[in-house]
Amino acid sequence: MAARHENTRRPAAAYVDPLGEPFLQTRFALPARPATFLRRRRLTEHLDQALGTPLTMVNGSAGAGKTLLVADWAARLGQPVAWFTNETEDQGCGVFWAYVLQALRAAGLPLPAEIGCPGDAGRVERTLLARLADELSGRPRPAVLVLDEFDRVTTPQIADQLEFVLHHAGPGLRLILVTRTEPLLPLHRYRAAAAMTEIRDAELAFTADEAAALLERHGLRLSADATRALVERTRGWAAGLRLCAMAAQQHPDPETYLADFEAGRSTIADFLLAEVLKRQPARTQDLLLDVSVVERFCPGLAEALTGTGGVEPELAGLHTQNAFVEDLGHSWYRLHPLFGEILRTHLRVRSPGLEPELHRRAARWLRASGSLPEALAHGAAAGDWEFAARALVDDLAIGQLFTGLRADDLTELFARMGPEVPGPAAELVRAARDLAGRDVDRGLSHLRRAEKMLRAGERPPAEPPARAGGGPRDERGPRDERAPRSAEGAHEPPSDAADRLSRALLEALAARLTGSPGRAEKALAEAVRLRGETPAHLLRKHPEFTALLLTHLGSARLWAGRFDEARDALAQAADCPGGVSTALPREDSLGHLALIDYLNGWPGRAERQALAALEETEQFGLGRPSGPGLGQLVLAAVAVERDDLAQARRLLDGTAGSGTVPLDPVTAAGRSLATARLLLARGEPRAAAAATGLAVPALTASPWAEVHTALVTAAAQLAEGRPDCAAKVLDEVPYAGEPAYAAELARARLAAGDRDTAIGLLDLVGGQDDLGPGVTVRAALVRARVAQDEGDDAAARKLLARALLEARGERLRRPFAEAGPRIRHLLDTPPLQALAAGWLVPGVPAERGRPGTAAEPAPLVVEELSGREREVLGRLAQMMSTEEIAADLYVSVNTVKTHLKSVYRKLGVNRRGDAVRQARERGLV
Repeated sequence: MAARHENTRRPAAAYVDPLGEPFLQTRFALPARPATFLRRRRLTEHLDQALGTPLTMVNGSAGAGKTLLVADWAARLGQPVAWFTNETEDQGCGVFWAYVLQALRAAGLPLPAEIGCPGDAGRVERTLLARLADELSGRPRPAVLVLDEFDRVTTPQIADQLEFVLHHAGPGLRLILVTRTEPLLPLHRYRAAAAMTEIRDAELAFTADEAAALLERHGLRLSADATRALVERTRGWAAGLRLCAMAAQQHPDPETYLADFEAGRSTIADFLLAEVLKRQPARTQDLLLDVSVVERFCPGLAEALTGTGGVEPELAGLHTQNAFVEDLGHSWYRLHPLFGEILRTHLRVRSPGLEPELHRRAARWLRASGSLPEALAHGAAAGDWEFAARALVDDLAIGQLFTGLRADDLTELFARMGPEVPGPAAELVRAARDLAGRDVDRGLSHLRRAEKMLRAGERPPAEPPARAGGGPRDERGPRDERAPRSAEGAHEPPSDAADRLSRALLEALAARLTGSPGRAEKALAEAVRLRGETPAHLLRKHPEFTALLLTHLGSARLWAGRFDEARDALAQAADCPGGVSTALPREDSLGHLALIDYLNGWPGRAERQALAALEETEQFGLGRPSGPGLGQLVLAAVAVERDDLAQARRLLDGTAGSGTVPLDPVTAAGRSLATARLLLARGEPRAAAAATGLAVPALTASPWAEVHTALVTAAAQLAEGRPDCAAKVLDEVPYAGEPAYAAELARARLAAGDRDTAIGLLDLVGGQDDLGPGVTVRAALVRARVAQDEGDDAAARKLLARALLEARGERLRRPFAEAGPRIRHLLDTPPLQALAAGWLVPGVPAERGRPGTAAEPAPLVVEELSGREREVLGRLAQMMSTEEIAADLYVSVNTVKTHLKSVYRKLGVNRRGDAVRQARERGLV
């Protein structure tokens, strides 16, 4: 040992380092590139900028491909490159600089002997560094020096000395650092002066195209989807892609293997455990293993998982070291997906049984911090279903099982909850799960059990205390027995108001599904009473709760025929705060409002409400979880009223296969109404009668649904020449004198030969301001028919003229088709022909510009265009296709077609070109 010490005190020979050891020539050699190496042009072009900046840093995680990138670039540069690979963290300044000088000489850079060589392994003379910097500064062509694995250089003095040489060498030195961590150089100064080239981990990641090319070099050709999935799983990590490719080469079905392979039991695991995990201190290893159970983590969550404090510097350090810990901002981090998989597998081997306990700790901390979705996921992963159900109910989030982007995720999550989980919260979640699937009987059974438990005062604590000795022991010792510090006791156990309020919502849904308005009113009264006991912030946090409650109430009232009361509730639901959480109930409520407008005879209003309903969910890309919405069914019914039977068929076909889940009574009746009326219009009375059967049984009868069924059945009987049977059907209708149905009943009665009853029904329609043309036009046509029967053709023509004027604005054609041949014959008379021309019957316009003829009047704009219709029309004028308009407005192609149809109707045209021409003439575009 004494001899070795003496060697460090005298100048070393040119072939030995300050320790007296021969220089290892492999540390000066460019690393060999494998045959499968892929040169990526975007990276080499970026690295070319290194020749123009004093400092270049290629900073990436282990296996990111940084060394091979720089080595390939250096080999193709066309000038000498000095390469030095660091291999040890504890080398002294003298050894480091001796190797740097030798690397320069090995690259063919002539350094004069006067510069000297460090003679002490632990130090270097400042004058030596000054002579080196001076020599480099005088070079006509800069020297290129690459220091690979620079993250192993941990001595601050070396960083200071390197900065001294780099600064004073000026344009004579181009320094390239290949590192896993930020070097100790004053990088901020170089960045501020734009004197630094940087290539970092994100840029080193392979793109999908680059990954496909790399896999081809390994003899693998995967589908584009499989390649993208592999890139997503590896995050484009070079070593991961290469190791996956090498492993898949040995498998007969590489694509299936790469989709299913277990990262924790592969060569990738061996690489990461050796290169990343085992290079960390024991405490940091524990930290990484514990946080592997969560998707993302912050210092507080990490401390709850580990039971230790002060982890924030460790997390920041792991990110700085590129130890596969990604910084998400705001002190949140996540692990590289593959690294996380491997750590979880290692955790199960190293600490059997600990993973569920870590999920339990994460669940409680996340819930205490307000991250309910993640808390539920970890509660389920821990098998703690009692906690998960209680958290969902106490947060007043049970409505999310029915609406928003998370409905499917929550349904899938709680589908795994078994029947053995106790407590009212679990029963409420089961009830919600069953009612969402329209299994009303099972849902009501769970609701009754929940109510019984609540009456008995059964309510487990919202956050049960951590078990003593919370996790099993492993080689890490008693740390696993500590309770999480951040979550326990964070909330006082709330009252049962959330349980009862959640139950009220589910009762309202059950009332809607069973057609029970009385039950819905009781649920509303209970909800109103409980709102005062519920924290206001929860109600603000979950606007979908109120929107769902009001929509279910409005639907039940609509089923009962209480249109005004239903409109009040539905309008409030539609006015709930916008956003993805309320989009489905707002669409639902607008669809119900559209149906009310349609039943009251306002097809134009109904159409606008229905289109607005469809746009509610389309803007968020939501699909309906339980079959077609009322909006599309109402649009089909409106199309029948306008005698556009092809459009009605298309709309109904679009709802036919939209779900196997049974519909609620109102929606079922809406589908029946639209389908039956279309079949009647097509001359298929028997099929129409068969379509009137409700798909959903209801506890109470609906007056408008019963009238609808009777009208279709009577029409079928009349079409087959059985007026007595039709009259009998109509006699059995429990009609309570609602004006909305009077006109159609009057027409049916008149057709069945009951003139007096028909006239009495018509008297109900007069003086009703809330009835639209869909009712009043039919009433006028029936009166015209009565006048004809009495031989008063003049009165019949007046009534028919009034009907034409009212119908023209709405383009109501179907009532005239149903009025019979005698009424249609009157349309051919001159006074009426002009009123019907162009929209009800084909018109014969005069030729434009022909001498002796009056100029053709421009078609009447019978109704104002909506804002969205103007937007569609404007893009139509720009020669955009239907698909382009849909993409530009972020709506579906079908919605654009519906808007175009409405535009054509309102402008009185049938073609795109005519619509644009008319719009320009009237200054609409």
